[in-house]
Amino acid sequence: MTMNAVRFHRYGAPDVLQYETLPMPQPGMGEILIKVESASVNYSDTIRRSGGLYPFPTPLPFVPGSEVAGVVEALGEGVDGPPMGTPVFALAGQGSNGYAQYVTTPAGQVIPIPPGITPDNAAGLPVAGTTALLILREVGQLQAGESVLIQGAAGGVGGYAVQLAKLLGAGLVIGATSSAEKGQVALASGADKVINYSQAGWGQQVREMTGGRGVDLVLEMGGDTFAEALNCLAPFGRMVVYGMASGQPLSLDEQNSNHFFYSPSPNQSIHVFNLGLWFGMKPQQAGKAMGDLIGYVASGQVKTPHIHSLPLSQAAEAHRLMEQRLSTGKLILKPWAD
Repeated sequence: MTMNAVRFHRYGAPDVLQYETLPMPQPGMGEILIKVESASVNYSDTIRRSGGLYPFPTPLPFVPGSEVAGVVEALGEGVDGPPMGTPVFALAGQGSNGYAQYVTTPAGQVIPIPPGITPDNAAGLPVAGTTALLILREVGQLQAGESVLIQGAAGGVGGYAVQLAKLLGAGLVIGATSSAEKGQVALASGADKVINYSQAGWGQQVREMTGGRGVDLVLEMGGDTFAEALNCLAPFGRMVVYGMASGQPLSLDEQNSNHFFYSPSPNQSIHVFNLGLWFGMKPQQAGKAMGDLIGYVASGQVKTPHIHSLPLSQAAEAHRLMEQRLSTGKLILKPWAD
């Protein structure tokens, strides 16, 4: 049997993504076969496609896609549930293979979709939602009453982070976006104030919004906003870098390094976040964060970001929209829409 999938045979721009017919996978020992209804698109997919630095190998040819939602199609040996036909969401096996009509993944990474949550919304929970909660609560150590600057506040991670920051008791949530239209999306998600990081002087605006003190926590996408965001930190402020939106590795040059010793706001720190390593090295904390997030969404305390869906065959277009910052909310590919 065969299926449709998207993969790339060489690294490069979005057009290296090819819509192809591949053999349908079969679940091995301890695995579950999922018929994919929704495949989430993440920045990590674009990094791996372009051949950028990534913590795990990206062997060619490669099918990207780290999180999916759908229904249980078959159970491998040693697996006794969930029953076939159960709506589920999951982290794809080895952090890839999600851009396909079927995917196999370890049974321990498969979770039934709670009532009231659609597959499109569920597909973004493992990566975008869990990333936002881990960064705020575990890495950034957000305390009640503190201020937060969230880059990409109209996107997948950012959309969750704005809401979760408020839920965790942040005193001031500033959403940073690339346009006025996206700023309205961030405000609708619960941001107290917004700034446009594509305009000069946005860092000074952040300072003014905080009475000149700066923010306690910055969620940084890893783009060309890094240096100015660094200057927005308050004394004892923390920055968590969770991506490479610019497509280039971040570097601390002499000027940035000197910031930590000679700036008027000392005792600051930078943390670099990778979700895959959390699930691999701190599975209990990562699993608890995902469980808590599911509870927040199921109870209505947190709403999933706006969904922008495209047929699987348009994966290249989805990558283009993400890299050029032309989308809001969560990009989802639909394998059966072609």
